[in-house]
Amino acid sequence: MIQTSDSHHTRTHTHTSEQRLHDARPIIFYPTRQAIRRNRLLATFLIILTLCGSILLAFAAYRFWPAYTHPFTPYLKWQDALLASLCYGSIILLVAAIILARFRFACRQGSRQGVLILQPGETLTVRDLSPKNFHAVYSMVGSSFTCFLVTLVGLSPFILIGWTLHLSRLILVVVTTTAAIAISVAGLILSLIFATFLIIGLFGARALARSLGASHTYYLTPLATLRIDNDTLTITCPNQPETLFDLHLLQPHDQRHLLHLLQQHIHHGSVTYLPASLDQHLEAALQQSLNRPPLSV
Repeated sequence: MIQTSDSHHTRTHTHTSEQRLHDARPIIFYPTRQAIRRNRLLATFLIILTLCGSILLAFAAYRFWPAYTHPFTPYLKWQDALLASLCYGSIILLVAAIILARFRFACRQGSRQGVLILQPGETLTVRDLSPKNFHAVYSMVGSSFTCFLVTLVGLSPFILIGWTLHLSRLILVVVTTTAAIAISVAGLILSLIFATFLIIGLFGARALARSLGASHTYYLTPLATLRIDNDTLTITCPNQPETLFDLHLLQPHDQRHLLHLLQQHIHHGSVTYLPASLDQHLEAALQQSLNRPPLSV
């Protein structure tokens, strides 16, 4: 067959049009069934366990409330501190259960809509469904409860004033009461500091509930930065939260496909936001992906 210049131009134009159409389509990566099943089962177990803990603490507070009288005192009684700790522990565990429920719903959405959507040359949409998010939830619970306990401990020195006023000798009353007041003021300052941390942490819990497992879209501009460390793809961009994407959520062939796509972008120079060192990280990640055993529950 004789190929004319017109036919060659037509073939080239058709191939170019198909290539542009293919490049315009978003590339969607879905998580493995094993990873999603594991996350959902673990989330369900932790939700039940956390709700049981919250109910037990609330029941203990309910039973402890009529166990002592509640006259007003200018200092914190140990009964009040114990009751407040039970109530706050119940509330913070309830908040943790709500966050875990939202994450479980995000796992369901990720299995249907994809966890990573790459629009070549335009945007990158990522949903972080790593099991490490469970650790973030309970770290928030531990930090918040610790701040609450320190706040109570800072208020406890006021009880010393009630003891020093009942001493027999006047000189001891003056000296010990002055020392108790100084310690109480220092404890009050400590309580105010950790109470501020506590309030900030509660607002942070709301932000964690909204961002945990949510999808984040990043425009592939020179301001965006991608890097790979220990099978984790990190995406950072100004004015947007940093997202850590665990490559273990994908099938091995999907991991290699994603890494090859990033390699092509580097070699073709179509995106300048990727650092030069990422190429070496991709090679190492590809090698690890080839040697990695399949994921199992």
